[in-house]
Amino acid sequence: MRRAPLPLHLTTGSFSLRAADKAGVTRSRTAAQDLVTVSRGIRVPSGSAAAGSAALRAYTDLDDEATLSLGSAARLWRAPLPGWLEEDWRIHLARRRGRSTPRRVNVVGHQLALLPDEVVELDGVRLTSPARTWLDLASVLSTDDLVVVGDSLVCEHGPEFPVPRESLCSIEELRCKLERHRGSRGLRKARTAVGLIRVGADSPPETRLRLLLVRAGLPEPVLNHVVRGDDPCGGPACPVLWPDAAYPQWRIALQYEGAHHNGEDQYLRDIRRADTAARSGWLEVRLSRLDLAGGHPAAVAKVRNALVSRGWRSS
Repeated sequence: MRRAPLPLHLTTGSFSLRAADKAGVTRSRTAAQDLVTVSRGIRVPSGSAAAGSAALRAYTDLDDEATLSLGSAARLWRAPLPGWLEEDWRIHLARRRGRSTPRRVNVVGHQLALLPDEVVELDGVRLTSPARTWLDLASVLSTDDLVVVGDSLVCEHGPEFPVPRESLCSIEELRCKLERHRGSRGLRKARTAVGLIRVGADSPPETRLRLLLVRAGLPEPVLNHVVRGDDPCGGPACPVLWPDAAYPQWRIALQYEGAHHNGEDQYLRDIRRADTAARSGWLEVRLSRLDLAGGHPAAVAKVRNALVSRGWRSS
């Protein structure tokens, strides 16, 4: 006997029996072998490659009081997580304090003191807001990992950048969370981390590089700096360089080069960028993951030497 096709919106990821009922799908159809029961009342089409919000939407659709939180919310906000948490694919669900703790297969339940504006919806999934997610992560992350997440959430680039970017929240919103939840776990750690968060870091290595340089006694580099100079697009005010970090006073540009810089096209773009920096009177310091490794990272010596060559002297 041929199975009745499912409504299209139920085929793109997980769905709850509640959603199936609303769509007029019979219970015998939801018990068919082409559907996988991943948890009580939740089905996923067999062989589905759904990820992100599509894979998780049934968990909040099934329970009006459940909200994705901590690592599960952070993934949907595309916040960079440390490896141990990135590999933990259990689903973190929370209910407001005073309610029962969510309990089901592959779910970690939480009770949180959630304020009305701290629960939002993204692609049909209910989850904690970016700033609230960051605060909750303070209970499980190290200070540096919390700074990495914070940098990611507040990162923005203006219209002068090749790829403009809007932030998910502001540093002020993060500070506000600390004041509104003075009894939360990890509060002391979060207070330290928020003082280290800056706007403009595109990746965890860029954040870790900045922290490394400051702790080594070097000046803190500037983020979101635009270098202007003569360019075919016309005028001396034309933007020509967008360094990952910069020391404008000494005309030094720091560029972190990840794995994607190994491609031939990117390699050629990097050469053109270095030539542009030289023509504009800037010294480019190129850094990789190897420069950040070990007990005495090479990045510190590279940047210190560049600063000294441009006239910087340690106090």
